[in-house]
Amino acid sequence: MKVLLITYYWPPAGGSGVQRWLKFVKYFSDVGIDPVIFTVENPSYAVEDSSLLEEVPEGVEIIREPLWEPNQLLSKLHKGGEKESAGFLKPDPSFIDRQMHYIRANYFIPDARKFWIKPSVRRLLSFLKEHQVDLVISTGPPHSAHMIACELKKKTGIKWLADFRDPWTNIDYFHNLPLRPKARQKHHELEDEVLKRADGILVVGKTMKEEFIDRNDKVFVLSNGYDDAHIQHDIVRDSKFSISHVGMMNADRNPIVFWQALSELVSEHEDFAQDLSVKLIGKCDPQVYQTVNDFKLNSYVNFIAYVAHSDVLKYQRASQLLLLSVNNVPSAKSVVTGKVFEYLQSNRPILGIGPLDGDLAEILKETASGQMVDFNDLAGVKKELLSYYQAFKNGALVLASKNIEKYHRKNLTKKLAGIIKEL
Repeated sequence: MKVLLITYYWPPAGGSGVQRWLKFVKYFSDVGIDPVIFTVENPSYAVEDSSLLEEVPEGVEIIREPLWEPNQLLSKLHKGGEKESAGFLKPDPSFIDRQMHYIRANYFIPDARKFWIKPSVRRLLSFLKEHQVDLVISTGPPHSAHMIACELKKKTGIKWLADFRDPWTNIDYFHNLPLRPKARQKHHELEDEVLKRADGILVVGKTMKEEFIDRNDKVFVLSNGYDDAHIQHDIVRDSKFSISHVGMMNADRNPIVFWQALSELVSEHEDFAQDLSVKLIGKCDPQVYQTVNDFKLNSYVNFIAYVAHSDVLKYQRASQLLLLSVNNVPSAKSVVTGKVFEYLQSNRPILGIGPLDGDLAEILKETASGQMVDFNDLAGVKKELLSYYQAFKNGALVLASKNIEKYHRKNLTKKLAGIIKEL
């Protein structure tokens, strides 16, 4: 079977957005799927990781289409020309920042990659006339990828599977966008069109399926996962009581209750203070730095810039405890951050801060991999931290997780192949 994958994120893109389909493509040959990748020629990625180029299977056909992104212009107007991620909306934007956010939110719909849609449709219509393709797969965000596939579906009738790595109008930062009513309505209309026109919908969690099922009766849950191809088994565990968070931490994901708990434990327990080491690996919002400073935890927290994915795995396995911080937003129950599955692979206990009835809490319980504590449960966070710390001091901080094999990328690719056959 030949499939056409439309994705904005492709190596050398770094971060979480590229992992899902890079890994599926890596194992497609095992299930008899021949992929063609359609991506952007001149991307503006917030982070890059050239090491991921090594994971692209040899011989995979890749079609690249140029794109003019307003983000490229907007980033030049920002101080230092820093590339901005959608989830990092400034809490105290300048006048120019506010104007940029307003323009981007109301005039670049569905997103800043809208200018990729028309030329991509033309390019792919020509490609489809000359090549037999059985299925188109689009993955978003950015949701412009879905709009490309939607146009192909309307013009050719080709089978189409739309993959939502994150929600659209229910994504964590959507409620913070300075949207006019007309723009907000347009987002909902486009989301409805994609959901109703696609032959099938992929989502990463059960809550998102419940959100979409009324608009398409073929919604399939296909989670993210882990891949053990690059695992090193000779990792030396940190000598200190190290707590690591991997990935971006924006303002919504800043776990205030965690910092407060650490501050109190440091004051109450001298040995805890001596042993504590916190590592935040990835981009952090300025509010995170401010919160750490407010709780006088600077000497315990090490901010580490983005590192190669292979090094991320080393940090995780060397840590005593892994922190899983869920975005404190109305849609928190549906958040299924991809990092949880690589956390599972690391075989280290996980402390989650988030809703007790959310999809991530269910995964931690199902796999016996850690504990989820509510956003405002200070006593609960302190209790769990002390419990993990005592186990660390006694040399007994070990994990006996279970049921994680189904999250291996190979097994997930087999599940995907089964879904494709259902369409």
